[in-house]
Amino acid sequence: MAVIDESRELHTHSETEQDEFVTFKIDGQLFGVQVLNVQDILKPQDIAFVPLAPPEVKGSINLRGRIVTVIDVRVRLGLPPLEDDTTSMGVTVELNHELYTLMVDQIGEVLRLPVDDRENVPSTLNAQWKTFADGIFKLDDHLMVVLDIERLLSKAS
Repeated sequence: MAVIDESRELHTHSETEQDEFVTFKIDGQLFGVQVLNVQDILKPQDIAFVPLAPPEVKGSINLRGRIVTVIDVRVRLGLPPLEDDTTSMGVTVELNHELYTLMVDQIGEVLRLPVDDRENVPSTLNAQWKTFADGIFKLDDHLMVVLDIERLLSKAS
């Protein structure tokens, strides 16, 4: 009779550590922010104008009783604002106990990607975008730029 030692676990393969990203497009380019940074995805409405704010600050909204600064990510990345932003969506993130809604062209999906597949920001990436990028992932048919929320919001807050 064979004796089986149940106290030993056999690991036939090790699971690869993965990060999850909420993705969105701006001017056709795919970007991602870590899921852990995202508080909400919404359609910003009733955006109140903020006098003397930097150009990337679109205004502020009331989100369940909290004042949230709305940042036009297109402008932050050096792109012109959309003439018709009625289809824009918002990704609400928290930084230093403050909420910010990032206005983006289009929401994508949540992607789970192996940490080992993350690459450094290439030197060929737009110089202004490189300032806010924290790495890239080469996907099947496109490149996803990982945004560093702290750097993206550093001058806008």
